[in-house]
Amino acid sequence: MKVALVHDYLNQRGGAERVFAHIARAWPEAPIYTALYDEGVAGNDFPAARVRRSYLSRVPLANRYFRALAPFYPRAFETFDLSGYDAIVSSTTSWAKGVRFSSSSIHVCYVNTVSRFAFAYEEYVAGMARTQLVRPLVDRLVAWDRAAAMRPTRLVANSRNVAARIRKYYGRNADVLHCPVDVDRFTIGSGEGDYFLIASRLLPYKRIDLAIRAAALANVKLVIAGTGPAEASLRKLARGTTATLLGYVSDMALNELLRNARAAILPGEEDFGLVPLEAAAAGRPTIAYRGGGALETVVEGETGLFFEEPEAESLAAVLRTFDASRYDAQRLRAHAEKFAPPLFVQRLRDIVARVYRERRDA
Repeated sequence: MKVALVHDYLNQRGGAERVFAHIARAWPEAPIYTALYDEGVAGNDFPAARVRRSYLSRVPLANRYFRALAPFYPRAFETFDLSGYDAIVSSTTSWAKGVRFSSSSIHVCYVNTVSRFAFAYEEYVAGMARTQLVRPLVDRLVAWDRAAAMRPTRLVANSRNVAARIRKYYGRNADVLHCPVDVDRFTIGSGEGDYFLIASRLLPYKRIDLAIRAAALANVKLVIAGTGPAEASLRKLARGTTATLLGYVSDMALNELLRNARAAILPGEEDFGLVPLEAAAAGRPTIAYRGGGALETVVEGETGLFFEEPEAESLAAVLRTFDASRYDAQRLRAHAEKFAPPLFVQRLRDIVARVYRERRDA
């Protein structure tokens, strides 16, 4: 079976890219098709020799301003020639599901989320120019997105939460295959630091602003690791508070931050959210908003706690009374190991093989 792999873009490091790295290792001989590629960022996981870039990679400063290219991604993925492959395995938050392929082939698409411009318009346009042109542009993308979601032979959701969104917005059923966590990247710590930790891309829907306000209300230290479009506004908000923004941190530094934190915080509603599992791998609990994918990765009272309302005071109330000594580091680690990469890879390979047999025998 000749396989091609597809991912939205490989110019940043986040949860979706970590998951796709395991997909790429599952089919090590398969070429990788993507809109944009930055070897300096992604080269360790995705060597340049494997990568086939779209015409958008020739646009000056495309990797830096990749979000502004949203109107052009549909065509970029539709023009990839995948006619010579028996199976296409894609990983997407928006665009890769739209590739075209031969009727004799299959396409299994791993969906990290339903496209945010389809179900969260205000969050999607945050930071964009609020002109009369924006809404019609997004409406066209929504129409394309729904049509593109009909193309894959099989959809695989990263959580029950995302599978429910797929049914609601696309009218399709999806298998559920939880994201893997890179357990071996983390070592168990004692939580001897006096701070709580957020490790995240700095995007509006992540609700890091809520956590900064909550930490100030509870008078506890908050450390934030990550970069993203909301960084400037969050630094301004954090000025003079108990929060510190570190910007980009390496994997090694993140391990140290997690293992020494009192707990990780997941303040927004995540599609799945790897952070509670990464924290558990480091022997640390998580305080998460009660909603979204966290309901599938945080076991209340065993691996963490929930706060009820998406408001700073709700989180602050939990931070004031949080007792890290209630959590057993070995039990936390065992929870994370249930999501180890080999289990994910084997299940995904089994799904692809089954769909291929079904198409061949039809």
